[in-house]
Amino acid sequence: MILYIAEKPSLGRALAEVLAKPQQKGDGFIRLGNGDVVSWCIGHLLEQAQPDAYDPAFRQWRLEHLPIVPREWKLEPKAKTRAQLNVLKKLLKEADRIVHVGDPDREGQLLVDEVINYCGVPAAKREAVQRCLISDLNPAAVSKALAALRPNREFVPLSVSALARSRADWLYGINMSRLCTLQGQKMGYQGVLSVGRVQTPVLGLVVRRDREIADFRAKPYYEVFALLQTGDGERFKAKWQPSDACLPWQDEEGRVLSRRLAENVIRRIGGQPGKVVGLEQKRHRQAAPLPYNLSALQIDAARRFGLSAKQVLDICQALYERHKLITYPRSDCRYLPEEHFRQAGVVSEALARVSPELVPAVSGADLSRRGKAWNDKKVEAHHAIIPTTRAMDGERLSRGERDIYTLIARQYLAQFYPPWEYDDRRVEVDIAGGRFIARARQQIHPGWKALFATPGRQEAEPEDDPELQAGLPALSEGESLLCVQGELLDKLTQPPRHFTDATLLAAMTHIARYVTDAGLKKILRDTDGLGTEATRAGIIELLFTRAFLTREGKQIKATEAGCKLIASLPDSATTPDMTARWEAVLDAISRKQAGYQSFMAELEASLPPLLEQVRPESFRGLQGRAPATKGRRRRRPRQAAGRKATV
Repeated sequence: MILYIAEKPSLGRALAEVLAKPQQKGDGFIRLGNGDVVSWCIGHLLEQAQPDAYDPAFRQWRLEHLPIVPREWKLEPKAKTRAQLNVLKKLLKEADRIVHVGDPDREGQLLVDEVINYCGVPAAKREAVQRCLISDLNPAAVSKALAALRPNREFVPLSVSALARSRADWLYGINMSRLCTLQGQKMGYQGVLSVGRVQTPVLGLVVRRDREIADFRAKPYYEVFALLQTGDGERFKAKWQPSDACLPWQDEEGRVLSRRLAENVIRRIGGQPGKVVGLEQKRHRQAAPLPYNLSALQIDAARRFGLSAKQVLDICQALYERHKLITYPRSDCRYLPEEHFRQAGVVSEALARVSPELVPAVSGADLSRRGKAWNDKKVEAHHAIIPTTRAMDGERLSRGERDIYTLIARQYLAQFYPPWEYDDRRVEVDIAGGRFIARARQQIHPGWKALFATPGRQEAEPEDDPELQAGLPALSEGESLLCVQGELLDKLTQPPRHFTDATLLAAMTHIARYVTDAGLKKILRDTDGLGTEATRAGIIELLFTRAFLTREGKQIKATEAGCKLIASLPDSATTPDMTARWEAVLDAISRKQAGYQSFMAELEASLPPLLEQVRPESFRGLQGRAPATKGRRRRRPRQAAGRKATV
């Protein structure tokens, strides 16, 4: 008997759909017509054991127990899914062969591997386990994946990397969370003050942004523009560029802080001749943005529809599992396998049926155009999120499902459109010895931009560059102009903006910009940010559940508890630097370039000095009770809370 173990029931049903008929449904499995069986996990069936599994004394949270460091790690079944674990245990004993069908990522690899190991499968049978990688639940894609099984042992390093991450998060989160919670209780706070390798740096981002805004003091600055006229009477504006002699009256960003200086420029240029001293024109061709990975999709959906990261992920899971309309959604990749290019016609027909509004976009697409998105070298475990070949009536989808599907479909179609072409022009003018610059952008061909055009808005003009003009007169170098008048603009420096769902996700995805160490910047760029595609939504939601963050309209702000928690911790715990170092080693472990033992030994050695750096006095004045955490066990409420602190 072959036993196929899927990551979740929906994947199990997709597997069974293409396997031998007739089939008999059992409790937690499907028996196939040839005697083989499809069964499944329900996410992780096992979890790291609680501290009291190592010593009953650890049931009580006490400072003298810290740090808690297991000598032999234990897993325990999750209470809600214990029955399914028992089903798999029985089936594993009966099976002659095992096919691992976890999701194509680090966690998907671990969660099936750990069940196989926990259930005591003999070494010889474990060695023969095969791996099936599925990223599209439609029958043709599933059949193709089943025909391309690989030895599961090839993926052991991926599983070891995930195991190292899980245990390291436990060690760090359990110990730091217990310490901070106990110190907070001494000051009168009745709630869990959880600390995690990822959640705490995310909270730190928000706390520091709020602090910058609170400390911000607006200061006036001044800009000078010259209204210029050609001999033919055409007019345009150019902005004054202060010379080095003006540096004493400028801030670090080059803004002029002296009104008298600006007024002096106005007096000098009014009615004076100007001369064109520099001309530059450059043609640009910008290719379509790549298909979505999960973070890019969540950011766009937050901006366009005001959806949270979790809402987008939940919608994507429904589109993937229930409707089978998109490929695997928890992807961190924005490229596609080259073989997928042949499916462009079928995929385009299908998405046009699901989203009739995209029929004109399909008609305008050149399906023979092969862009940079198709690149086997950029695709590892999974590829970008795109529509599948399945079609259905889009009216059967919810509003949110239609919106997200259309976003994904439009981004896919953009790959078959030509580049956006535009000319950037730059004119430098000398007026009374002062230097003035005018810039303009003119669209030559909309290309893929036509798919994203909003009625009434000129897509060729970037929203974030108000100094770009729609056009400039035809000019030649040395041409004389007249400065009709000068214009003085009084402005105020603006504080940074509070985070929103979109900008916080963007910050997590591009966290390298918040790091000063050049080496760490590169690591975070290469590992695609803070957290993973699969965990970012949950991390943000956890911070709200813990009452560390709150929403005011679209703005995300830190609460008093969140601020005081960050104030109590050393910088290494509240910035992304430590995560960058971890991710570098975890990635090396997955590639067999680093070892599990050395990673864990270094972490264990770092715990005692890290615990000593926590500042209990920072919790002074923190009163009240935090809201209860969802899923908390009645028998061991604090332990359940501690588990959630490990992310």
